[in-house]
Amino acid sequence: MKFTISINIEDVLFRGEFRYREMKLNDFLLLRFGGKGVVATNRSVLLEEFFKEPARYIRDAEVLNEIKTSYPYLRMEWIVKEEMFFEEDVKKLHYNHVSTLLGWSLATPEVKEIVHWITKQSLDAFLEDVRNPMRMSASNILKGFYESVYNARWSHVVEVPGGEGTGMEVKKGRPPQQWTYKKFGRTLEKDDGAQQSGAARLRLMVLTSDKAWPYSWNRKGVESTRDCYVNCEVERVWQIVKGDLTKWFSTHGGTDFEPKRRVLIGTPGIGKSMAAGSYLLYQLLQYDAEKLQMVVYFIADRTFLFDKTSRTVSTYKGDPSNASFVRSLSDRGMKGYIIHDLAEPDDAPSGYLPPRGWGMVLLSPPFERNYKEWVKRSDAKTIVMDCPGESDVKAMCVWMRRHQPVREQAEYWKVVKSQMDEVGPIPRYIFDERKYDNWVQRCHKTVDEATSSVILQYSGLGLGGYWDRMKVLYWLARVVRVRGGDSSCEFFSNLPLSAHLGNKTLFKSAKLMQQRGFNLLISWLTDYLISENFGRCTVFAFLNGSFVSAIERRLRELRPSPQRQSHRCALAVYSQELSTRHHVLPPLEHFSERIDVECGVLYVTEVENFPLVDGFFFVKSNPMTLVGLRMAAAGGHHTTASTVRQFTEYLAAYFNGWEELSRKLSWEIIYVQQADSTPMNDWQGCDVVNSDDVSKKENQKIAAFWKEKVRQYQVSISSRDAPRRV
Repeated sequence: MKFTISINIEDVLFRGEFRYREMKLNDFLLLRFGGKGVVATNRSVLLEEFFKEPARYIRDAEVLNEIKTSYPYLRMEWIVKEEMFFEEDVKKLHYNHVSTLLGWSLATPEVKEIVHWITKQSLDAFLEDVRNPMRMSASNILKGFYESVYNARWSHVVEVPGGEGTGMEVKKGRPPQQWTYKKFGRTLEKDDGAQQSGAARLRLMVLTSDKAWPYSWNRKGVESTRDCYVNCEVERVWQIVKGDLTKWFSTHGGTDFEPKRRVLIGTPGIGKSMAAGSYLLYQLLQYDAEKLQMVVYFIADRTFLFDKTSRTVSTYKGDPSNASFVRSLSDRGMKGYIIHDLAEPDDAPSGYLPPRGWGMVLLSPPFERNYKEWVKRSDAKTIVMDCPGESDVKAMCVWMRRHQPVREQAEYWKVVKSQMDEVGPIPRYIFDERKYDNWVQRCHKTVDEATSSVILQYSGLGLGGYWDRMKVLYWLARVVRVRGGDSSCEFFSNLPLSAHLGNKTLFKSAKLMQQRGFNLLISWLTDYLISENFGRCTVFAFLNGSFVSAIERRLRELRPSPQRQSHRCALAVYSQELSTRHHVLPPLEHFSERIDVECGVLYVTEVENFPLVDGFFFVKSNPMTLVGLRMAAAGGHHTTASTVRQFTEYLAAYFNGWEELSRKLSWEIIYVQQADSTPMNDWQGCDVVNSDDVSKKENQKIAAFWKEKVRQYQVSISSRDAPRRV
C-alpha cells in the first residue's frame, strides 16, 4: 500500500492488515497454545470479547493464569487493545470531519487531543514520513562522525610477567589473542582455560575515535574522551548480542523470527555508556550491511541514526520515545539495531520500540521503573555487567599514562588504587579527583546520617532487589552477576561498593537494625565477607550458624610445644550455644555505663585499631571461656604484652565485675585466615617490649600468662564455607 497525503486515516492505522480483534478465541488458543483452554461453546467468541472478560470463557483458573502470564497472550492483548483504540479514534475523527491524512495535518490541536496517544503518534509518524521520506537536512548530518567511529583505532594492554612498574605494557593494534567465551546456561562466560600458555595475558582493549563517542556528542557540560575501554565484561556483552544476530539471520530462523531484546544492567559509572554502548555501536557498524542496514543510538534527549548504506550519522533532538522514524525505516524494509541508553533514573523507552524486524538493547542502572513495562511487553532477557576488576583498572591507568615513565605509571596506579579501595572500581569517580572527593563525602554522609527507618533499605545488600525503593544503594552498592540454581539465566545481586564502605555500612546496620534483620543481612553477605576479605567485619560471619558449622571441624590447635596437652576449642565443644546476637561496643569516650557479660553474644567494637582481636564472645563453660577472633592475613601474628594489657583494660572499662571474672576465665584465640593466604602453623608468641607505663616485671607476667593459659587455634576460610544464596 502506497502512503500519500490523501490516504484514509483507517488505512494508515490498520495498513490494510487483518484485524486481530475479529479473530476467533479458539483459533488463537489453537495457534498459540496448542489448543489449551479450547471449549466448544466458545467457537464464535472473538478475541475482543475474550480480553474484556477472560474468566468468563476459560473457567479453569490454573489454565487461565498460565495463558495470561505468557508472552503471546500479553502481546496479543496489547495488539487487540491498540486496534480498539484505533477503531474508537477513527469514529471520533470522522465525527469531527477528519477522514484523511491531509485532514489530520490541518486539524486543530483540540481535535488531535481527543484521540489516544498511540493514534496520534502513528498518524504524526506517517504524516512526517510522507512529508519527508528519508530526507535529512544537511544541518542534521554530523560530518566525519560516522568514519570516526567506524575507523576507530585499536590498541591493547597486556600483562607481562616480571615486567617493571605495574607489570603491564601498551601495544598497538588488535591483540593477537582475544578473550574466548563458553556457553553458560542461556548466555556466556569467559573461558579462562583457553588462554595460551606463555602468551602475554590480555587485560584491556582500547578503541580510539578522534571525534569521541555518541554519549558525549551534542551534550553540553559532558566531558568526552576519545578512548573506549573494552575489558572482558564489555566484550562479553557484544558476544551475546552477536550470538542473537547470528541466530536472527540464520536460515533456520524463518521469516517470522526476531532477535532477542536485551536489557543490560550494571552499576552506575562503570561504563555502560562509555564502554559497552560505544563498543556495541562500533561492532554493529562492522556487521554485514546487507543484513543490518541501520543502527540507532538513543541517549537522553538525543537520537543518532547511523545509516550504513550511506555511511552517515544524523542527529535528532527531542523526546526519544517519539520513535516514529525508526518505525518508518522498518516499514520500508530496513533492518536495524537500537542501542537505547537510559542515562537518567526516570528515563523509559517507548513501548513501540523496537519495531518489527529490529533488535534492541537497553542500557540501564538497576532502576526497574526505567524498563519494567518494556521488558514485559518485549520479553527482553537480562545481561548483567560486572564492575571492572582490579587488573582492568590498572590497565586503564597504564594506558592513560602510556607516554610517561614506568615509575610514574606505577605511582599513578597507586593513587587510583587507594581511591578504588574507598569507593570501589567505578571509573567515573576514581579517575577524577573532584568527582572522587564529592562521591566519598556523599557516601559517608549517607551512612553517617542513616536512621532506623532508612537502615531498612540496607537489607537489599546481598540480594537482587532493584534500587527504586532502596535509594541508598545508589551510593553504597554495586551490581554483581549471579546465576540461578540451574545456571540457565543470570541476574544481579547488590554488594557494598568497597570493603571500606562495606565495613562502615555493616557497623551502622549493626547499631540500628533489629537483631533478626541484621542476622538475615549477614546470612546473605557471609559469602562476600569471606571472598572479598572484608577485614574485621568478617567476624560478623560468626552470627551465621551454617558458616560456623562448616568451619568448627577444621579448627586446628596451635601449641607452644608438643608436650602441651591438646584441648578442643570451645567453639566446637559448645556449638549449640552459638552467638545469635551481637553488641557493638563504642569508643570509650562515648561509653558511659558498664554492661554485664553475656554468653552467646558476639561483641564487636567501633574502635578501628582495637587491640589484640577483631571481635570476641563468651562461652558458658566451666570455667567461662573468652573466645577472641582475629582476622589474620599474614602467616605470623605475634602480639606484645602491652597489647594484651591494653585489651584487658578495654574489657575492664566495658564490663561489670571484670577484675573478679577475669581471674577464673579461660582464654582462646582463633586466627581466621583466607584460604589463599599462608597458613599459620606455629604458636603465636607474646613478646616483651619495654614500655614507659608498664614495668618489665608486669610485661613478663603477661607473657607468661599468654604462654601458659591462652589456647590458640587457626582456621582457613573460603566462600565454600558459606554457599551463595540465590
